[in-house]
Amino acid sequence: MPIEIKKEIQLEIAHVLFIDIVGYSKLSINDQHAAVEELTRIVRASEQFQRAEAASRLTRIPTGDGMALAFYTSPEAPVQCAVEISRALKEHPRLQLRMGIHSGPVGGIVDVNEGANLAGAGLNMAQQVMDCGDAGHILLSKHVAEDLEGYLKWRPLLHDLGSCEVKHGVRVPVVNLYDDQFGNAKLPQRFETLQKRRTRLRWAGTAAALLALAVVVAGIAMFSRYRVRSTLAAPEKSIAVLPFENRSDDKANAYFAEGIQDEILTRLAKIADLKVISRTSTQHYKSAPENLREIAKQLGVAHILEGSVQKSGDAVRVNVQLIKAANDSHLWADTYDRKLIDIFSVESDVAKAIAEQLRAKLTGHEEQAIAARPTDNVEAYDAYLRGLAYTLKAYSRPTNFLAAQKHLKEAVRLDPKFALSWALLSYVDARGYITTALQPTDALREEARQAAETALTLQPNLGEAILAMGHYHYACLKDYDTAVHYFEQARQFLPNSSQIPELLAYVARRRGQWDQSELYFKQAERLDPRNINLISQHALTYNALRRFPEALRKFDQVLDITPDDVDTLATKANIAQAEGDLLRASAILAPLHPNADDSSAVETQVYQAILERRPAQIIPRLKEILAKPDPALGFTNGELRFLLGWAQEIVGDHAAAQESWRHARSELESFLKEQPENDLLIGILALTNMGLGDKAAALALAERAMAVTPIEKDAADGPMPIEIFARVAARMGEPDRAIAALQKLLSIPYEGALAANVPLTPALLRLDPMFDPLRNDPHFQKLLVSPELKKR
Repeated sequence: MPIEIKKEIQLEIAHVLFIDIVGYSKLSINDQHAAVEELTRIVRASEQFQRAEAASRLTRIPTGDGMALAFYTSPEAPVQCAVEISRALKEHPRLQLRMGIHSGPVGGIVDVNEGANLAGAGLNMAQQVMDCGDAGHILLSKHVAEDLEGYLKWRPLLHDLGSCEVKHGVRVPVVNLYDDQFGNAKLPQRFETLQKRRTRLRWAGTAAALLALAVVVAGIAMFSRYRVRSTLAAPEKSIAVLPFENRSDDKANAYFAEGIQDEILTRLAKIADLKVISRTSTQHYKSAPENLREIAKQLGVAHILEGSVQKSGDAVRVNVQLIKAANDSHLWADTYDRKLIDIFSVESDVAKAIAEQLRAKLTGHEEQAIAARPTDNVEAYDAYLRGLAYTLKAYSRPTNFLAAQKHLKEAVRLDPKFALSWALLSYVDARGYITTALQPTDALREEARQAAETALTLQPNLGEAILAMGHYHYACLKDYDTAVHYFEQARQFLPNSSQIPELLAYVARRRGQWDQSELYFKQAERLDPRNINLISQHALTYNALRRFPEALRKFDQVLDITPDDVDTLATKANIAQAEGDLLRASAILAPLHPNADDSSAVETQVYQAILERRPAQIIPRLKEILAKPDPALGFTNGELRFLLGWAQEIVGDHAAAQESWRHARSELESFLKEQPENDLLIGILALTNMGLGDKAAALALAERAMAVTPIEKDAADGPMPIEIFARVAARMGEPDRAIAALQKLLSIPYEGALAANVPLTPALLRLDPMFDPLRNDPHFQKLLVSPELKKR
């Protein structure tokens, strides 16, 4: 009896290029060997192949009559590799290839010969796409084509072919990639056959009418074939869960209704055969809106789940109804009357019923996941839901983070084995740490680590725990390789999570992989199309790249969802400042009245007044805020004091400015003891010492900030301390060092050091008073008239 080799497949997302030698079976044995060797040489000569192999981010699997290349770098890698191979084939006319590309899950396995191999839907789909083509074709799955559509260089090369029928009657949407230098512009034979079959369906008696119709159809077909983008119907197995109505007499129970909605959605999202829209995209809708068809179109789903929750003591009633959005028909509805301790069975039963209605296939692991009871402690679960409600709020205010922390800590105190609550606590801590919504102390970082490790120890296969550990490595340690490992591992347990591609976008951004970051943002937005934080972060990436028109379009998307959002409007004003349009910036900012915890918006208003050289109007507002500083803002109060001193200095009140800066320095230094690696805090402290005329301390602190966050470690935030250094050097009599730093900053994308984080531009250099000491320097003047040295 043969030895059975049993290995669990560990899935991760790969970008697969499947290559087939056309006519291979008709070749002699010697010619077959020669063809494979020739193909291998061409592939190995590809720059993309060499890069991925050198980085150990490539797997090559021979297939007999070709090979499969699984790239673990970016969706562009297999496409660029295919283009390079296709171009090289011009010097090898006897070798005829067809290629197919898809991104999807693959996993390493041990095959029957005890050799390493690959398996998974990503590999299978790439082969099916390839099978639709003929010699010379480079065919892409629709998923890959959508990833490439965001790039001008690829957009003209994408030609939609429609759907191709593969095995078992399955239809696969396919896009042809070609231009006059590579690929094959000819319609694949399978599509020609399909067109001929349709052409034969004509009625002789109505030839004239059908001829006119054929002209229309042909026009539509040509448009469909050559258009850049297609509007695809929402997948039948897709759903959005709208906010549940709180029907409890006690309106304070709203958190409970929100929690039940989110828990049902979370269980559904663990079913890979379903497309489930994240709650952050649905929370802006009403509980039972009238325009379901339009909402489904906005979210890209075929079905909507509505519900209500009524809680009285330990009794709970949950009503749910599943609606097909296209015709507003009710597919299924039910009412559950349970005790609070049985609420998990309601969430599980609803998820199972919906999966059954939508005919979704569940794996054994998925069945276990949607039936799981995260805790047996009712009080712990109630505390968890209260904490969860604060994490789901649209705005990342310190008060929301602190409240979430409080309730989640209570949940794990009541049930120390509550892995899901430990995971969420770690996520809140780590996110608060990197965004400084919580004070980024060593103690907070340690709490994030311990919470993630506890969650993972309690439930090693809990997707949320794996994600939390990855987030800790990203946010607290900037250990990007380890973070990506955990994120990819979490995918198999959280197939509908928009957080995973979102976090991968952040990692790519900090690595300076800006194009890759943009692709990940687009992936996340397909799962979470109305998440204002996600869209805003995508916009901030365009900001960092100084692609301001694209950033403004993204911010307008946010305003379509949440009109009059103060932070978004302030950031649009900051872009106007960066473009030198102070009138436009002023018009945006004038109607805004941000609260103290809208610190970014307040800082943008202050910066506007300083750029206009009329800061007297903003000084009373800053004094009002600082008269009763919000402790939750932490070191940000010191930053506002620095800005107050700057405004006072510009209006000529030097004594008041010095007093503000001395107060700011004392306040900031007290935070530095517990936050020795907070580069933002160190940078503001450097500027404060600059204002006080302490050149040695200011330069030393600026250099310390650069050492804490080197640009090699963080391409997005790493240049921020360089900007601080340039500002200090400019004011402290070091013009050459300042100008050298400014030249570097204008040549790279990054998030700026002041206000809403827009990077320096020539327009800002012309307007910002901090650079006044450099105005007569010819080298500085050259920067003012030159465009940014590098725009992506």
